[in-house]
Amino acid sequence: MASESARKTDPSGSRTVVVLGANSFSGQDFIDLLLDDPRNRVIGISRSPERSSLFLKYLQSANRSHFTYHRLDLNNDSRAILNLLDAERPEWVVNFAAQSEVAPSWDYPEDWFQTNCVALAELVNHLRRQNYLQRYLHISSPEVYGSCVGRVTEDAPMNPSTPYAASKAAADLLLTTFRKQFDFPVLTVRATNVYGARQQLFKIIPRSAIYLLTGKTIELHGGGRAVKSYIHIRDVSRGELAILEHGQIGQMYHLSPDQGISVREVVQRMCATLGRSFEESTKSVDERPGQDAAYVIDSSRARTELNWKPQIDLDTGLREVVDWVQANLEAIEQLPLSYIHRP
Repeated sequence: MASESARKTDPSGSRTVVVLGANSFSGQDFIDLLLDDPRNRVIGISRSPERSSLFLKYLQSANRSHFTYHRLDLNNDSRAILNLLDAERPEWVVNFAAQSEVAPSWDYPEDWFQTNCVALAELVNHLRRQNYLQRYLHISSPEVYGSCVGRVTEDAPMNPSTPYAASKAAADLLLTTFRKQFDFPVLTVRATNVYGARQQLFKIIPRSAIYLLTGKTIELHGGGRAVKSYIHIRDVSRGELAILEHGQIGQMYHLSPDQGISVREVVQRMCATLGRSFEESTKSVDERPGQDAAYVIDSSRARTELNWKPQIDLDTGLREVVDWVQANLEAIEQLPLSYIHRP
């Protein structure tokens, strides 16, 4: 548990922030936001080599020199990560590192629990003994609620429908016990479906843009009837930063848009943006196992306590994704468009 002296703010306002999962879509955008403030010294950790600016926005930051990158795997390099943390003594740790895809978790559930639970347990069990950590932001998921019906607030019961969701629920419960027993300085965020430029190419929004621009047919699982809550990645990053700066330790916060929308309607809007026929560009296929029918949560707590709200409307965000794909289509076409599992 952090001591009171360790919790005092540096007079200069500077701080060291470690971001696990720095190469992820969410991690890279959060790093880019952190680097907007030159007082932040940011350390990124991910298991893969640092990617190009096609996928990493922070590489274009004016304060890029305030960032360092370490290629380390939470599962295989845990001792090196813990040693690095102790050497750097970050005030904040933000953990985006996770196995996060839903469908493949049915085939390799052990990998999801290894990363999302076992490796996490080793990390937080070490951090709770250190006196430098002031705040730890845990990235959870609304998937832990299962199919969301009605007004789903932060105290709704967990009812996971997939191995991925079950592993995230287990992680949440683990951190709750560390908070209760050791006063571990955890804050938790559950954000709905993020999207934006630089997202993984197999995700429905960038993949739809790629398929529409290359003449391929978009497959809509279950006809695209599932209702999602799409929120722009920068709105989520802003919310995560607000939680770190002003959130109540031990508290859970939702980040979500004003309303949900079906996958089908999102693709219809993208077709309209590019002047393509929805009927000619799509086909319905079987639904994925465990797919939740609705995915809408209430974010009143973040809006009230942190004065946060989404600022980027869906049509503007979709246009951004289309522009990014169009500008980089030649490079994107050389990359795989399907999920590739790595344990």
